[in-house]
Amino acid sequence: METDCLWREEFQKEAANRCWLKPLNTTEPHAAQAARSVASMDSVPPATDWTEEEVVHLHWHLLERIKLLRDARTPLEEKIEILHWMFTDAERDKKPFSFVNCVRVVAVSPFSPTPCFIGAVDAEEVRNWVRCRLKRWLIDSLETYPMWVRNAIVEQPGWIARQLKRNPQWLNEQIRRNSVEGDLFA
Repeated sequence: METDCLWREEFQKEAANRCWLKPLNTTEPHAAQAARSVASMDSVPPATDWTEEEVVHLHWHLLERIKLLRDARTPLEEKIEILHWMFTDAERDKKPFSFVNCVRVVAVSPFSPTPCFIGAVDAEEVRNWVRCRLKRWLIDSLETYPMWVRNAIVEQPGWIARQLKRNPQWLNEQIRRNSVEGDLFA
């Protein structure tokens, strides 16, 4: 399993190679530009008083959840939830705290917890980066389940996803029940 440091280095190298970074308008200070970007993301004022730094860190926290995709121990339901958030339809991409907005806010804010200022990032390139690694990460996850669960997931992924959406513990309950009762058809 990759360490956080290796994963971050791989991502930074990939970002540099794929030219995710786009030139910013250099005629205005990036702090003012970032403040306008964050402010424009919500037309409704928040109910609580959050600082801009807290809002940026919340966006960062949501993006950090993407690392759970590569961890084989992350529950399948949680991985599906993260993937739905990342690969949602274009209309939802415009909403606050969508994947696209999180990438945008963290990339251009001076309060970003990233080690250096990034600048504008193409969220679709980040999605493609995750997409090309996703098969390996999902295979690693599936290998932690019994064979009958793997077969069910491969044969009926939509049905499994609906069951997990209805009850996030559904798969664990089925595994527990099967281990107690045993397979009736074996």
